[in-house]
Amino acid sequence: MPPRMPNWRALNWLRPSPEPPIHEAGDPFAMARERMVEEQIVARGVHDERVLAALRAVPRHAFLPEHLRHEAYLDTPLPIGSHQTISQPYIVALMTEVLGLEGDERVLEVGTGSGYQAAVLSLLAHEVFPIERHAELATNARQVLARLHCSNVEVVIGDGTFGLAGHAPYNGIIVTAGAPHVPQPLLDQLAPGGTLVLPVGEATSQMLEVWRRTSAGLERKEVTPVCFVPLIGEHGWRDDVCA
Repeated sequence: MPPRMPNWRALNWLRPSPEPPIHEAGDPFAMARERMVEEQIVARGVHDERVLAALRAVPRHAFLPEHLRHEAYLDTPLPIGSHQTISQPYIVALMTEVLGLEGDERVLEVGTGSGYQAAVLSLLAHEVFPIERHAELATNARQVLARLHCSNVEVVIGDGTFGLAGHAPYNGIIVTAGAPHVPQPLLDQLAPGGTLVLPVGEATSQMLEVWRRTSAGLERKEVTPVCFVPLIGEHGWRDDVCA
């Protein structure tokens, strides 16, 4: 019998305020998830209580192939197919904290992959629109997110470098693949006061950047070196980069 998943509707209380860690009976990964949060995330300086509560609640193992679930709470990215990975837990936490979500935001996620980051965001924002160019990954993500009752998430298949103009503007945009430059459509779809976080640089190494739209214009800040898979698309890398 598969492990029981958290009651996602109940966890929506995370939006207005942090809740204590929720470890449901029968979840064999509960303690591993708690160690992940304390040893990999809190110890490295992520302290937003709402972000930590969401990471304690979201079952990362549910977004992985069966044969990799025993590695779900290790300090590493893991393959999910289509030359893509589920991000390292610390990087998920860091990028989420940088967004500074309070609960009423509309968020665009570019590069949904497994759906894990979208699940974390679903507990912290009002609406989440993940976009994924690989149809198989998008379908799998939809299924897992539906099983977890993430009713405020709508997964879209498409070229994420164009953003998703139909639901813009966004209070937060998070890009989980490395871009050669900041895609202009994403900047165009950023709401006043909104935050865009993305890796920018070479195909194999990038700098995590934060862009904010202020009354004085766009502000840019560098956070830390990172290494993501390439962001493929019209405003990103060509498809042959990861061939």
